[in-house]
Amino acid sequence: MEGKAVLFKRFADIDAWPICLDTQDVDEIVRTVELIAPGFGGINLEDIAAPRCFEIEKRLREELDIPVFHDDQHGTAIVALAALRNALRVVDKRLEDVRIVVAGGGAAGTAIVHLMLEAGARHVLVWDREGILSPDDGRLSPAKLDLAQRTNPGCVRGELPDALDGADVFIGVSAGNVLPVEALARMAPHAVVFPMANPTPEVDPVRARQHAAVVASGRSDLPNQINNVLAFPGVFRGLLDARAREISVGMLLAAAEAIAAVVKDDQLNANYIIPSVFDPAVTQAVATAVAEQARQEPGATAPVSGVESLTGQ
Repeated sequence: MEGKAVLFKRFADIDAWPICLDTQDVDEIVRTVELIAPGFGGINLEDIAAPRCFEIEKRLREELDIPVFHDDQHGTAIVALAALRNALRVVDKRLEDVRIVVAGGGAAGTAIVHLMLEAGARHVLVWDREGILSPDDGRLSPAKLDLAQRTNPGCVRGELPDALDGADVFIGVSAGNVLPVEALARMAPHAVVFPMANPTPEVDPVRARQHAAVVASGRSDLPNQINNVLAFPGVFRGLLDARAREISVGMLLAAAEAIAAVVKDDQLNANYIIPSVFDPAVTQAVATAVAEQARQEPGATAPVSGVESLTGQ
């Protein structure tokens, strides 16, 4: 948490306080955040697992007049979508047409699926411990059932390799080594593979290159690192600059577009679909895009008086 606060300061000049709560109770977390919120311009939730994170975020967004952002969900989704947009440019495919498989139906997987659907994706399957999430599976939790209903109306069943048959994109936010590399051969030509579990990816990203045209992961020692620091500093800088009361899907999409656009056409290739976290253009691009989107949405920002300013936050 202290490291996260340092990243806020280093990349976006935002003063952040690492507040750790000795509880996992939803009501206690919500009430505690409500009580301390008046002293802050935004709330960044961290390390709260599904399904508790969904209820906590929902309740805080309803109660507070400042933006609430769960980085494990929305930060991951923003950067994954940005990387996917550029990867599809490399292989000359459209988001609306590709078949996508997401491994992991927890906080990150749910947020990634939601944002991809909002961006125009139409063919998504989600796999988790129960297999391919299907709306006719009585074992699913309410959160996973909702995910299945939004992605699998045909009630497709099977395991992760079965989901990959003819798929164009694999995105992993589950656990290490859940997928044999040979299963990637079942994907469509010019496949895109993002095994992002840390510290061990779902499938070896180096060996995955035998079967995929574009590979990205969470590893810093390989090309195309999908790292949340590309998103959250700029997102909060933009929210604070615009005096945003909330964060919307439109702002998340704007952030993803801004990150993707930092990679210019003459730079884009299979080994460079996402900018470096040290690229100084990223935070400013994201902040500008989020602030502009916030100002365009009715009621999303607080009025500015002649004596009030959030510049120092």
